[in-house]
Amino acid sequence: MADKQTTFQKASHFFLTKMVVDIAVIIALVVLVEFLRSSLLDKTNLTNDIKAVTTAIIDAVIVVAAYIGLFRVYDKRQIQELNRAKFINNAIMGFLTGILLQTLFILVIYIAGDYSVVRVNQVSTLIAPFAFALTAGFVAEIIIIGIVFRLLEKQTGTAIALFIFILLFAILHIKIKGATFISVSATAMQAGFMLPASYVFSRSLWLPIFLHFGWDFAEPGIFGGINPSSSLTQGLFTSKIEGNSLLTGGETGPQDSLTSLLFCLLLGFIFLELARQKRNLIKRL
Repeated sequence: MADKQTTFQKASHFFLTKMVVDIAVIIALVVLVEFLRSSLLDKTNLTNDIKAVTTAIIDAVIVVAAYIGLFRVYDKRQIQELNRAKFINNAIMGFLTGILLQTLFILVIYIAGDYSVVRVNQVSTLIAPFAFALTAGFVAEIIIIGIVFRLLEKQTGTAIALFIFILLFAILHIKIKGATFISVSATAMQAGFMLPASYVFSRSLWLPIFLHFGWDFAEPGIFGGINPSSSLTQGLFTSKIEGNSLLTGGETGPQDSLTSLLFCLLLGFIFLELARQKRNLIKRL
């Protein structure tokens, strides 16, 4: 019995098992929140914006709580990567960095003469993009960085984990409609390199979460750009983006431009160099 129990414990604590179980739990909770929205919130007289923000906040809280609970049980440790003491600095840095990056992409397009604002909409149009970006930032980065990358890095080391992530995101985006070599490379640098590198630098999930949040909020919500993962049709600016797809990103938007590729590559290396100086890199033979 002791041998069987030991075998079961080893299997249940294997890093791939942890990934599958924890991702399944978090996805199930997010699906449950969406179900409750459709069965409860959608039957109220609340506006769609209020429903969206309420759902986004619940999603954010529940995935953080689930992550903390799961890994406290699994690892029997304090969850330092979601330390409240690191929240404010990393949240502000991440959110502003995400917005700044999108601003730089748009600035390059504007200087090239390929970006113009057709109409400025009411400030209230920012609510839906805010809710979308909040959910995307928390759910995606808790799963992708907090669970998958963190466990993979612990197993293989930082360099190999980053290489696997870059390759994985490139493969996953090759067949997306409108994909080009530049768009696939840009996505691989953003999601597979820059965001994990921001975690390695800070050893806090708050930084990649809020960087993603600011990024997804600014692109469609402020500048009216295309975001492949969003169905939003209106932001603060109704814009016209036309021109060379190397700068505009073409069908998949500014985040998949050559500018994005270069800036995200540069920022990723900056994060890694700072992480090296802080001795945050994990080495495995």
